[in-house]
Amino acid sequence: MRRYLCFLFMIFNFCWLSGVRAELTADEIVLKANQAAYYQGKDGRADVDMVITDSLGRTRERSLTILRENASGGLEQKYYVYFHRPADVKDMAYIVWKHVKRDDDRWLYLPAMDLVRRIASSDKRSSFAGTTFLYEDISGRSPEEDRHELVKSDGGRFEIKNTPKDPNTIEFSYYNLWIDKNNFLPVKAEYYDKQGVLYRRIEALEIKEIQGFPTVVKMKAEDLNSNSHTVSAFKNVKYDVGLSQEIFNERYLRRPPMQWIQG
Repeated sequence: MRRYLCFLFMIFNFCWLSGVRAELTADEIVLKANQAAYYQGKDGRADVDMVITDSLGRTRERSLTILRENASGGLEQKYYVYFHRPADVKDMAYIVWKHVKRDDDRWLYLPAMDLVRRIASSDKRSSFAGTTFLYEDISGRSPEEDRHELVKSDGGRFEIKNTPKDPNTIEFSYYNLWIDKNNFLPVKAEYYDKQGVLYRRIEALEIKEIQGFPTVVKMKAEDLNSNSHTVSAFKNVKYDVGLSQEIFNERYLRRPPMQWIQG
């Protein structure tokens, strides 16, 4: 009888440990969310329509194309962003070389001045082309820059608190991220300032499956201090299109790769 009870205890203990092992850590959840949000397929393209609304309800629009290529076997990426309209931003282009262990490289082409400007690392948290999205929102924030804590795991979402490892280099004190348990897509992020006050929110408004990849096709960024927001709608989204690596070089800022820009 004692042997039988010991055997049952061993089975129970094994099952319990297996269950604990099956639970994901906060770091693992964030890595999977980062993969789901930014690394679908080997490469991808999308046309984006942005509507910017200010505190008085006045609207402005941006129309652009985003090209993205993943580095082979790693987490590094390259992005190319080209602006179609309105006239004041037409032909503006932006390139990101996204790195894992060091600061990203970013270049912006301003056609009105025929100037290519290197974007400093400190500028990645500034407004993206006058919208309430930031430069860093386009290519994503590296998970290695923050400490991650699982706050809740109920319903169909994980809630993760993310605190910067170097608080002196960033304007927020922390942000909470809600992640869908089924597909690991981030569906909402809320940012808190140095006084712990909520001041910024990003939220997925619509998700579709495209070529087998759950994809956010409509999202909203809000600046709660200025009472302004931007809604981005993604269309003509395609993955594994076979982008050429050479288009992500600085010389293509002045002569955009129209075969990819025009879809």
